[in-house]
Amino acid sequence: FRSIGVPYEAVRWRQDVVGDEGRETAQVVKQMQVSTLINMYRVRGHLIADLDPLSANPPEMHAELDPATYGLTIWDLDREFLTGSENGIYAPVGGVTHQRLGDLLHVLRDAYCRTIGIEFGHIQEPEEKRWIQEHVEGQSIRVDVADQRHILTKLNGAEALEKFLATKYLGQKRFGLEGAEALIPLLDAILEQAADNGMDSAVLGMPHRGRLNVLANIVGKSYDQLFREFEGYVDPDSIQGSGDVKYHLGQEGTFTSREGAALPLALAANPSHLEAVDPVVEGMVRARMDQIPHDRNRRFPVLPVLMHGDAAFAGQGVVAETLNLSLIKGYRVGGTIHVIVNNQLGFTTPPESARSSEYPTDIAKAVQAPILHVNGDDPEACVRVARLAFAYRQQFHKDVVIDMVCYRRHGHNEGDDPSYTQPLMYRKIDGLRSVRKRYVETLVRRGDLTLDKAEQALEDFHTRMQAALDDTRQSAPADEVVAAPHPPNRGVLPHVATGVARPELDRVFATLDSLPEGFTIHPKLAKQHDARRRMYDDGEVDWSLAESLAFGSLLVEGTSVRLAGQDSRRGTFSQRHSTLFDYDNGAEVVPLQQLEDPPATMLWIYDSLLSEYAALGFEYGYSVVSPETLVIWEAQFGDFSNGAQIIIDGFIVAAEDKWDQTSGLVMLLPHGYEGQGPEHSSARLERFLTLCAEDNIQVCQPTTAAQYFHLLRRQVRRSVRKPLVVATPKSGLRDKRWRSPIDACVVGSFEELLGDSSSSLDPVKVHRLVLASGKVAVEARTWRDQHDADVAVASVEQLYPWPYEAVAKELSRYPNCTEIVWLQEEPENMGAWNTVKGRLFEAHGDALEVRRVSRPDEGSPATGSHTIHAQEQQMILTTAFAPPTDRRAGNG
Repeated sequence: FRSIGVPYEAVRWRQDVVGDEGRETAQVVKQMQVSTLINMYRVRGHLIADLDPLSANPPEMHAELDPATYGLTIWDLDREFLTGSENGIYAPVGGVTHQRLGDLLHVLRDAYCRTIGIEFGHIQEPEEKRWIQEHVEGQSIRVDVADQRHILTKLNGAEALEKFLATKYLGQKRFGLEGAEALIPLLDAILEQAADNGMDSAVLGMPHRGRLNVLANIVGKSYDQLFREFEGYVDPDSIQGSGDVKYHLGQEGTFTSREGAALPLALAANPSHLEAVDPVVEGMVRARMDQIPHDRNRRFPVLPVLMHGDAAFAGQGVVAETLNLSLIKGYRVGGTIHVIVNNQLGFTTPPESARSSEYPTDIAKAVQAPILHVNGDDPEACVRVARLAFAYRQQFHKDVVIDMVCYRRHGHNEGDDPSYTQPLMYRKIDGLRSVRKRYVETLVRRGDLTLDKAEQALEDFHTRMQAALDDTRQSAPADEVVAAPHPPNRGVLPHVATGVARPELDRVFATLDSLPEGFTIHPKLAKQHDARRRMYDDGEVDWSLAESLAFGSLLVEGTSVRLAGQDSRRGTFSQRHSTLFDYDNGAEVVPLQQLEDPPATMLWIYDSLLSEYAALGFEYGYSVVSPETLVIWEAQFGDFSNGAQIIIDGFIVAAEDKWDQTSGLVMLLPHGYEGQGPEHSSARLERFLTLCAEDNIQVCQPTTAAQYFHLLRRQVRRSVRKPLVVATPKSGLRDKRWRSPIDACVVGSFEELLGDSSSSLDPVKVHRLVLASGKVAVEARTWRDQHDADVAVASVEQLYPWPYEAVAKELSRYPNCTEIVWLQEEPENMGAWNTVKGRLFEAHGDALEVRRVSRPDEGSPATGSHTIHAQEQQMILTTAFAPPTDRRAGNG
């Protein structure tokens, strides 16, 4: 009534109401108010739940949860009301359709207002909300005796490890779990449910807080192995510069439930960028699932579990990006269980400075994930929400969030003093008993356990760890082990044959060119197909056709292909058209999928969400788990990779060195100066080249369709797996100069350098070799031919590893050559020059003059004026071929 403007006093039941009709009206009003109160407890009950172990702001009765707000009094507590219909949208409270108001409130408060608070009113699907109501209302808030003992065992293990490490390794960082020890029984409960339900495996991702505890008490890392890391022992096989700090490392193990069910388990390695691992884990899970034969009874059989800090979950944009992946085709993993270890504090930053939302979890409402808040000092409640979260994930295959509200007993690390900025919080924390001690007291008070047995169990853990430490120290090498120096770089690897017989290419083209009966192709695309058919009949391939032939031939040979990126099905430049759409009804067709041999061989081509950080992280994770699949991420423009720099820095270029984790991921980055302004000209190759070392990645810029064909096939045809960065063309997609004869795809392999093949060039007359890469190399060859210059032009197709031998071989063709010119479109401080010049001077500086031709150094990659761009391009080409006396200042 209030919602439509009628004062409650006008209709509330009063003692002076006379007559049956008046009493019936009053009863209807009271029933309406009771129904509103029920809904408010379901929607707002979390606001008065006892969630904070610190009791910093004790919950107060919220007006919408106060029966008095609705005119209900103590006289109504013994009256019976309807609680819902068995067949209605909303479940009857506790499964009972009629209840006394007092009993009704007891059920609601047990469900939503004790040490668990649930947010699910934002979910739009009534079925999901009813499911949650049925699983929490009227359910016991206690666990059985066997569970109690198991929980205590897990708490004993968690606390014993932290105390032992604190005692034995005083002052060493470990990012301990003190204050959040309930995370261990919570994770144990999730994984036990997964194991007992026959899931294939689970993949975990987490930041460094509590990582050592999770490794030891969940994943199964041995105490011996952990103590060796603390002791600083050097593995004899280590080399200088390798490895990572212990609280970043991953591990694989097997989790075994109390019923004896085994669950293979992996904790993903993670750099210090707290949430960077989120999309990586999702990609790893998707890859694992794609490797499992489809079984209708085992949908989404791999479980992702992501742990977060409260400040990071609210503050890091990649969290929103990863959540946004959860229901998108091509990225679905059937629901992730997110566990927030809510310290109620960032490094030193309190919640009011860390977020604008009430809870750190509010971002998860965007994907309608239920949010289960739980007091981290109630381990039984933590186990109950863990089981509820897993059951929800299995039922609806959606993300679910557990917000475990706890505290951090020490600072950000054990050497930090948090009382500098949070004196009141840490005065209170200093006086708190541990989670284990409080739980022991609870069990002893209930009569479920004796204090002696509890302390004996803790002592047993200490004894086992002391024995492991003694063994570790006794087995220490007598002499100090010195890490071996870096091995020499392997550089350019031996070529592998990547040609494909012409009949196989014809078969792939025929498949690509075929359409289902009755399919209506877009009129413009029909013309493009006709032109492509004529081109192929004439014995040529362009860039996009070479790519399709590479994909199709790999499928025929038994290699799956996954390509994802922004608008990649069509292609940013309308060049790919891997997926065709019926012009009349919109039906989708992917012609190359006819070459699949499922489930062994699959072709996946997806348009991604408009994201770089999470999207690239996902594909990286996928490539790690599925090394035999050609995995490709394509940026809409090359500079978009800037948005994924954390994934590039922390994983793609460094993971092999840090964690011995290899990947064959391919990054396609459109690059080339076309007069289109500063943002979409450069893929920032200089950044990738700065990160190159120890043969960690490959950076290539092929300039012919056949080179691209061989490069893609090389990525999976040789045994070594290295990430590949490919600067791809824009105008070159349709430029006939980039085309190749089909025969160039039949034989041969990718060439790291394309020498000058001009038949009119006299090698004896050549005094200058111009080296260039990408679009400007194609333009330089054209310029030389138009001006009949006695200058050789070679295209460096692979910038790293640098092709020393190929460059030297090309130089040997020109006995009178006296200078090398490096030509690039990019300004002097960008592009490849600052990496390449060292290679050129090192190898040839004593015998030849080495100089650069480029745009001057600039703060921005390119001009925004097409006219100025054309002038600059003309200038660098003219300078590259000018006689020595005509060189222009600033570019040589």
